[in-house]
Amino acid sequence: MASLTSRLEHSVKPDALRSYLAEFISTFFFVLAAVGASMASRKMVPDATTDPATLVAIAIANAFALSVAVYISANISGGHVNPAVTFGMAVGGHISVPMAIFYWISQLLASVMACFLLKVTTVSQHIPTHGIPQEMTGFGASLLEGVMTFALVYTVYAAGDPRRGPFGAIGPLAIGFIAGANVLASWPFTGGSMNPACSFGSALVGGSFKNQAVYWVGPLVGAALAGILYDNVVFPVQAPGHADRVGV
Repeated sequence: MASLTSRLEHSVKPDALRSYLAEFISTFFFVLAAVGASMASRKMVPDATTDPATLVAIAIANAFALSVAVYISANISGGHVNPAVTFGMAVGGHISVPMAIFYWISQLLASVMACFLLKVTTVSQHIPTHGIPQEMTGFGASLLEGVMTFALVYTVYAAGDPRRGPFGAIGPLAIGFIAGANVLASWPFTGGSMNPACSFGSALVGGSFKNQAVYWVGPLVGAALAGILYDNVVFPVQAPGHADRVGV
C-alpha cells in the first residue's frame, strides 16, 4: 500500500506533469504530420491508395515526424509518443503504472486534438482512418501490427539504453527509420499504424471504429514482448564486472 501511495504521489509531481505535457506536444506534432501527410496525398492524387509515390511520401513523413517528436521530448518524458511504447516500458519496469496511465491520457488527447485541428482547418476534409483490406483477417492484421510494433519498441529500448552510450541524435533517427520502414512494408495492409493513439484519434474524428481492436491488441502485445525480451534475454542487466557484451 505504501509503495502504491508513493507511486501515485510521484505521478503528480512537477517533473511528472512536465512529462505529460511533453508527451502531449510531441504526440500532437507526430499525429498532425502523419495523418496530415495521408490527407495531403489523397488531396493531390485521386487514387492515392495505388500510387507507389504516395506510399513513399507517407513513410518519409512518418519517419521524419517520429524522429523529431522523440528528439524533442526524450530528455523530459523519454519520448514515447505512443501508448504501445509506454506499455512496453511499463512492462519492463521503466515507468510506473500510474504514470503510464497519465501518459496514455496525454497521448490519446493529443491525437484527437491533432485530428480535430486537421478536420477544422481543411474545411471538414475526410480524416483517413487505419483499416484492413477485405481479404485480410483481423488476426492476421493484429499479428502484422504486433510484429511491427515489436520492432519499433525493441528499437526504442536499444536506442535509449544508457549502457550503449548517450542517447544523442542517432537514437531518434533510428526510431524514425524503423517506423518509416514498417510503413513501407505494411501500409496497403494495415496502414502501418504501430500507434494506438494515432489510430484512436483518427477513428474518433473520422467517425469509424471498424477493426479498431487490431490497432490495440497487436501493438500492445508486440510492445510487451519487446520489453521482456530486450531486458531479460538479449541485453539483461548484469552484475558489476560482467559488462562485456557483443555490439558494445
